[in-house]
Amino acid sequence: MSSAAGVALEGSESGVSGLEGKYLTFTLGNEEYGVGILKVREIIGLMEITAVPHTPPHTKGVINLRGRVIPVIELRLKFGMEKQEYNERTCIIVVEVQGKNGSIQVGMLVDSVSEVLNITAQEIEPPPAFGSSDFEMEYILGMGKVKGKVKILLDIDCVVSEGDLERFEQG
Repeated sequence: MSSAAGVALEGSESGVSGLEGKYLTFTLGNEEYGVGILKVREIIGLMEITAVPHTPPHTKGVINLRGRVIPVIELRLKFGMEKQEYNERTCIIVVEVQGKNGSIQVGMLVDSVSEVLNITAQEIEPPPAFGSSDFEMEYILGMGKVKGKVKILLDIDCVVSEGDLERFEQG
């Protein structure tokens, strides 16, 4: 099973045991998302992205980050949202995910970064049982209820799909 915030998931009555921890929250449109802070390597401002031919629309290209080539995916497009003009709050969250050949760093283009939240197990509910036509439900670890708002907690290893990883590892 996958892990979030560096803690292995364990079975429990609520189905969310082990998900508590620190999450970096960010926005896409009107929705707020969170990713386990231990997966985050850094947050950088928007920089020049070099397009790579023959990649899916959500793969924006690559960036040169201090001599390392990092692939960048646009989460809006990955999640089936409309493309939006970039602004001064648009940024890239560099995360580390597991590939077949070890860990790989991937940039996620997001509308804005919000804050780092410590979310307790009591504040997390299992994902809703919707059909998967609008959003890939396997991307969701749980729903964090913090400060009267809901944060969609993502399993970043699932968001960056096997197909994406194979293309990134080959390039």
